[in-house]
Amino acid sequence: MKIALIGYGNMGKEIERLVNEGGVHQVVSISLKEIGEELDLEGIKKSDVVIDFTSPEIVLENIKKVVALGKNMVIGTTGWYKDLENVKKLVKDKKIGLIYAQNFSVGANIFFKIIAEAGRLFSKFKGYDVYGLEIHHKMKKDAPSGTALRIARDVTGLKFSSIRAGRNPGLHQVVFDSPADSITLSHQAHNRAGFGMGAILAAEFIKGKKGFYAFDEIFN
Repeated sequence: MKIALIGYGNMGKEIERLVNEGGVHQVVSISLKEIGEELDLEGIKKSDVVIDFTSPEIVLENIKKVVALGKNMVIGTTGWYKDLENVKKLVKDKKIGLIYAQNFSVGANIFFKIIAEAGRLFSKFKGYDVYGLEIHHKMKKDAPSGTALRIARDVTGLKFSSIRAGRNPGLHQVVFDSPADSITLSHQAHNRAGFGMGAILAAEFIKGKKGFYAFDEIFN
């Protein structure tokens, strides 16, 4: 599979490293290595799938330009979900495939299902309060993160406190607390490799497909 990368921050570099290490796929284009650069449209035309890890301020324009070329996409950028319906329409109109996620870690997506089941069980009993904590590195722009919003979708009343400091690639904790006891469920990313492997898995999934997908659908 030929992959075009948009964005060359920590995640873009990690995906390139994993692709080169794996020896199965090939990175044929890297766009936006520097601020102010234009998309490498000629390189993108040579790809099977385009992976975007940029920023919420520019991701919608990136999607429009790539979709116009008829290329399938993996969107790892978060914080753009107010435009979700617009993107769905673009995907449908252009008859391409797109998959997105608040978090591409395989472990995190299994964590989502664990939290959803815990929320279902605890909802049957009075006396339990639920709250969440998330910690991300100081450069992460959106707060709460897409991961926190995804977790909160399945647990009624769950709100996250967000910390942006240091170098932590991502910690999410959910606590069910009562006067009698408390249960803490957590997911800690050790590095960016898990996110990169998930993005490549998503690219393999979306290659040749049409339609709009969320990454967690792969786990059903």
